[in-house]
Amino acid sequence: MISDKMKELTKNGSAIRAMFEDGKKMIAKLGKENVFDFSLGNPSIVPPESVKQAIIDILNEEEPMLVHGYMNNSGYEDVRKATADYINSQHGTAFTEENIVMTVGAASALNIALKATINPGDEVLLIAPYFGEYNNYINNYDGVPVVVSPDYERFSINFDEFEAKVSPKTKMVIINTPNNPTGAVYSESDLTRLADILNKKQAEYGTEIYLISDEPYREICFGGKKVPYLTKFYKNTFVAYSYSKSLSLPGERIGYLVINNEMSDFEEMAGALNVANRILGYVNAPSLMQRVAGRCVGQTADLSVYEENKDILYKALTEYGYEIVEPQGTFYMFPKCFTPDDKEFCTRAKEYGLVIVPGSNFACPGYFRIAFCVKKETLLNSLPAFKKLADSYR
Repeated sequence: MISDKMKELTKNGSAIRAMFEDGKKMIAKLGKENVFDFSLGNPSIVPPESVKQAIIDILNEEEPMLVHGYMNNSGYEDVRKATADYINSQHGTAFTEENIVMTVGAASALNIALKATINPGDEVLLIAPYFGEYNNYINNYDGVPVVVSPDYERFSINFDEFEAKVSPKTKMVIINTPNNPTGAVYSESDLTRLADILNKKQAEYGTEIYLISDEPYREICFGGKKVPYLTKFYKNTFVAYSYSKSLSLPGERIGYLVINNEMSDFEEMAGALNVANRILGYVNAPSLMQRVAGRCVGQTADLSVYEENKDILYKALTEYGYEIVEPQGTFYMFPKCFTPDDKEFCTRAKEYGLVIVPGSNFACPGYFRIAFCVKKETLLNSLPAFKKLADSYR
């Protein structure tokens, strides 16, 4: 008999994955040319050629027992140093390999940070709309998610509510910038205000409140937009990163966690993360992909495709009457539905061959997410369907 916790998780499953499976069924029924699946954030562009070459060179040049063997739980020292050096060159930080833990993608980074910090009953603040899996990650360690309502004007942070919900039980805050599902990027003023609130609350309660920024979309920004680096604003900070989007390698599960130098209990925290990596079953991040990441640090796939898609989709949908806060990054768009019932809206969308995800899956009912990481041809062919869907509500 499975555990009670798993019974609930199995029952609920993943709504986004369910939509993805619906899309496959629709293709079988309606034909591939009549179905436009925008459910899953699966990159549509190939990895840069340098990734393939790095794999070849590593296998040809490096010692097999190094490439395929165990290493420090936190990862290869030279890969971590290359990662730290690159971050320093981009953001003026002063990190070394001791600040980096190589992880099995950003999800692993979030989980080891939560494992290292959360006691049962501790609260974790989430800024809606947010990636729904955060709830499950927090539940893994018997933490309590506390949701801050959306800032609908620009999908930043609802600061008044945020401040009111920081309590003596608050142990961590998770932010995601650029944001899934909205594409919002938190500004320097946003992060400064966020840090001011947390510093004030730490002093008031005599507690440590950790802040973790989930940043797999860091390089996907539009119009020259830059993502401020969070460690400059708040001492008790982690940054979770994945190469899934920048190098278009979602299936390889490689990323890292940054631990801020100025964290109050840095050495103890670094040791805890090292242990968490092991006892959660990762042991270490995939060895070959660590070597690849070390050689390809700072490189990206051709991410300009996503901005082209964003421009096409935003122009068309706003002309059709959709209300949208224009994304500043990622490959997601988060329009408002033409009805408060976002699930009904997404069900109706299937009649027009559109597979989209209800905003309620991101703690933001009345909206829907479009993952526009698709081929340009697919996007263009979908526009009449989006117009028909809008017209059906007039």
